[in-house]
Amino acid sequence: MNRRKWLGSSMVLLSAAPLAGCSGRLTTFTTWRQAQQAVLDLLFVPKAVQGNPWNLSQVLQHLAQSIEFSMQGYPVLKGAWFRSTVGSAAFAVFNARGEMSHSLDEPIPGAPALEATQALKVSVQRLLDAMEAFADFNGTLRPHFAYGELTKPQYERAHLMHLAQHWTQFQPLTAHA
Repeated sequence: MNRRKWLGSSMVLLSAAPLAGCSGRLTTFTTWRQAQQAVLDLLFVPKAVQGNPWNLSQVLQHLAQSIEFSMQGYPVLKGAWFRSTVGSAAFAVFNARGEMSHSLDEPIPGAPALEATQALKVSVQRLLDAMEAFADFNGTLRPHFAYGELTKPQYERAHLMHLAQHWTQFQPLTAHA
């Protein structure tokens, strides 16, 4: 596909985004409060992470980083052209579908390394603190490293979809004989 055709199809996706609104399905977490409860529940019913070199604590650190960076600023941004075309179109598609798909073992560009030995309790608390800070945040949200500028409702939806996609990796812990 040549660049002009691709940009045209991206513009169609971008123009459909406001129509998509919140109509897409969010099946794992439909509210912020529900997601917070699921994070808290991990202290009582921990899970194993399947198909990812990260352990549960590291996944929760990654999720916390994403929320924190939406308020503080991401360490590295993709180029403005990417964020305003490809990234924005990707968010529009995810938003319309109500679910995200991305590589589940890919760190946020420029983010500090995830600590493999960090206690689950510490990672759960960090994620809950980040979620609470986001819920209470009234400042200017920073551009997403790939999606660009998002409103607070769009960011909340992106975070819920991000949480939900990572939750697909979580399996009950099995007892070893």
